[in-house]
Amino acid sequence: MIIDSKHLAAITASLLLTGCAQLGLGQPEDSGAPLPPRGQSAAGLAAAALPAATAADVAAIAADPVLTSAPKPPPAAKTQEALDTTTTAQRQQASAPASPSAVEKSLGTTVVSLGSPAEPGFWLKTPLVKTETKGRVTNKANGKSSAVTLIPIDGPAGGGSRMSLPAMRLIEASLTELTEVEVTLGG
Repeated sequence: MIIDSKHLAAITASLLLTGCAQLGLGQPEDSGAPLPPRGQSAAGLAAAALPAATAADVAAIAADPVLTSAPKPPPAAKTQEALDTTTTAQRQQASAPASPSAVEKSLGTTVVSLGSPAEPGFWLKTPLVKTETKGRVTNKANGKSSAVTLIPIDGPAGGGSRMSLPAMRLIEASLTELTEVEVTLGG
């Protein structure tokens, strides 16, 4: 089957519009205020009310080495369970709610994909930070969250991020699809 440029353009436009609709872009507005994202949870609404973090805020919070101290998976590991070498204690620590004394400030929202499953621990590689620090990610679709080590990567602040297998599993994010998460400093 040969597709000419006219049909290719139509297919591309259809795919783009479908993607925008799934992200809630271009949706009608009733009151002039933007519609909340689909699946917005109470946790997501609360995170949106947090003050924005500054570079000084990020620099003031040290990363938690416990969250990234799991051993590397064995070379023959093929399943999620074999690749996730975090301990029960690490999973409990990562899933525990932020302490009331934790400094929680919003770093923003990012779309995550699965990072290297061979890199152990709870981490998020993101352009939202410029120095390694402690943070938390919340799955906007279901409100599940995980403490993570935030690791800087190059890219625009609105660019995508990569998350560790254990963190993706903990927040019940799809390992094969993109997931939107709220990223906060601290907790």
